[in-house]
Amino acid sequence: MTAYETFKFSVDSDGIATAVFDVPGRSMNTLTATVLKEITLIAERIGADPAIKGAVITSGKTSGFCAGADLGEMGENAGGDARLSEQERLQRAFDSAYGFNKVLRGLETCGKPIAAAINGLALGGGLEVTLACHYRVVSDSPKIQLGLPESKIGLLPGGGGTQRLPRLIGAQKALELINAGNPVSPQEAVKIGIVHATAAPGTEVSTAKDWIRAKGDPVQPWDKKDYKVPGGTPHSPGGAGVFTIGNALLRKNSYGNYPAQKFIMSCVYEGLQVPMDAALRIESRYFAKLLMHPAAKNMIRSMFLSMQELGKGARRPAGQPPSDARKVTVIGAGMMGAGIAYVQAMAGIETVLIDTTIEAAEKGKAYSAALLVKQVERGKMAKEKADAVLALIKPTTDYADVKGSDLVVEAVFENREIKAAVTKLAEAELSPGAIFGSNTSTLPITGLAEASRRPENFIGIHFFSPVDKMGLVELILGKKTAPRAVAVAIDYVKKIRKTPIVVNDSRGFYTSRCFGTYVAEGQEMLAEGIAPAIVDNVGRMTGMPRGPLELADDVALDLAYKVREQTKKDLGSAYVAGPSDALIEALVVKHGRLGRKNAKGFYDYPANKGPKTLWPGLSDLVAIEVTEADPAAVEELKKRFLYRQAVEAARCVAEGVVTDPRDGDVGAILGWGFAPWTGGPISLIDTVGLAKFVEECDRMAQAYGPRFAPPQLLRDMAARGETLYGNWKAAPKAA
Repeated sequence: MTAYETFKFSVDSDGIATAVFDVPGRSMNTLTATVLKEITLIAERIGADPAIKGAVITSGKTSGFCAGADLGEMGENAGGDARLSEQERLQRAFDSAYGFNKVLRGLETCGKPIAAAINGLALGGGLEVTLACHYRVVSDSPKIQLGLPESKIGLLPGGGGTQRLPRLIGAQKALELINAGNPVSPQEAVKIGIVHATAAPGTEVSTAKDWIRAKGDPVQPWDKKDYKVPGGTPHSPGGAGVFTIGNALLRKNSYGNYPAQKFIMSCVYEGLQVPMDAALRIESRYFAKLLMHPAAKNMIRSMFLSMQELGKGARRPAGQPPSDARKVTVIGAGMMGAGIAYVQAMAGIETVLIDTTIEAAEKGKAYSAALLVKQVERGKMAKEKADAVLALIKPTTDYADVKGSDLVVEAVFENREIKAAVTKLAEAELSPGAIFGSNTSTLPITGLAEASRRPENFIGIHFFSPVDKMGLVELILGKKTAPRAVAVAIDYVKKIRKTPIVVNDSRGFYTSRCFGTYVAEGQEMLAEGIAPAIVDNVGRMTGMPRGPLELADDVALDLAYKVREQTKKDLGSAYVAGPSDALIEALVVKHGRLGRKNAKGFYDYPANKGPKTLWPGLSDLVAIEVTEADPAAVEELKKRFLYRQAVEAARCVAEGVVTDPRDGDVGAILGWGFAPWTGGPISLIDTVGLAKFVEECDRMAQAYGPRFAPPQLLRDMAARGETLYGNWKAAPKAA
């Protein structure tokens, strides 16, 4: 009997085979070359053996059915070798993609009924394997997700997903799911028509076998003569509008920045007009072309590979023993502190939540209570579990409760004196080996550590709001921060299921410093007389999640004003005022416009929660001269937004603030939403080319001011023909 490396194969007394997908040495199944080879062998065996009446494919992992393709292996097998010509790389990419499609096509045409018993999450290629089966039953568990998320990292489903899903549920719904990349629950999957049925956990295989015994149809719907595409084909009266409207919506939502969504639309449009075998070749061609596209390469590297590496602790100092934060104190129960307390409790960490009054501390705990109620109401958590999570948070005003904490996270106002005071109060109760972290967004860590009796244990731990939704934590090293403090902080961030990046000290560190340039550039444009609607619309067109003026309101204009005033105080005569300084001062001081929090900033926010509108009074503060922008002007404004952020990231590299390209790119995308299609500002510079980037920055510095001037490091690397990722040794390293 044939033995398989990644499957356990057996046949019961009824002649129904069971193939249990279980890749050895991995917590989650992925589709490697070995897996695909064995699926082919299993399909051939099922088809050739007359004793086998049908087969069930399921998973042997408790973590899920299959998480999709192994992207690292995919890149190697799909033409990643730089020694090959572009045409050779494209051919290898096509061969790899079409090889996957031929494997799954062989499974669904083996002549025997194949059922998928989905007993865990099935994403990407994992779901595509099940779509190639004739019947799908999924465990009725709220933890299971089904979806095709490839577009989120710049790819398209390459295992028939763009062809089988539209043939199952129609082009309109399929395009919505594939282009967004969002997963659905088992119940939603049944309702939409992705799977046939749900089953009680543990009964998926028996339910699948029951179908084989009762019906066991071995032919897919699209392989039958009477098949019709749900909703119609692209040229039918019902189907044509899907693509007309779909293209318009795609342009509106993506501004043409994401080639994956455009290619997905083409795959579905062209594929639905031909038989399945030809459709799979169409998909494979688009997949190969996309895999070679710079945007896809950058997104895969930053949003998948680098994010995974950092999430697993790639930046953890070597030689440091593992740590496990069991008790953590959070000082400050405002929005940020309350959010930190919530994610800690969700990770099973005993949490002390301190504020100046017990009412404020209780209010901070109430934030977690409200989020947990939503979890219970949505069926994502049992009430008993929610109660246990909430019980881990202890609101208090007594610093004696800090005793026994492995870590303290200070999250009070951006005021150096207040931070110094709470540091001393907490350290008086801490054990000598405990770590103190400051959740500051702008104040240099080395300066804050002066209030500490043990600056080697002092580190910046910068969260992003809202904490429960934002996946990044920026760790900032002061001059005296020891490797052990970094290791403990990384272990803590991993435990609360966030992605850590590590940077060196600087005013604003990395994320706040670079994010501030986007907001500031928007204000500079407004101060120049460009209409605020143009400023925000073009900001969104670059791929940023919101316009710069919108974001300024969200963050709070008075906070920006206070930070600027503190910076002026710290820098003294070295501070250089910009054109937007007077604008922000007028908004905050003269007009009391603080942003969204008091319903008036650059925008007015109606009390009935209707749509916000730009404040008409802006025209009294600045002379609006540009009310229309032609395509060339729009492209220039887009470049200003992107290059202004990227050149600041380059300065962070040159100054040794950023010491790893992964931190620079992942931190930008997760931290402030830097245009994901670029792969991040470091990837953007490399894609443009250092020489061309430097040339353009010099041009813009002449046109708009020295804020665009590139650092000498980029000039030197450009002269040597280097790239930032290709020769990271050129960048200064942390001491």
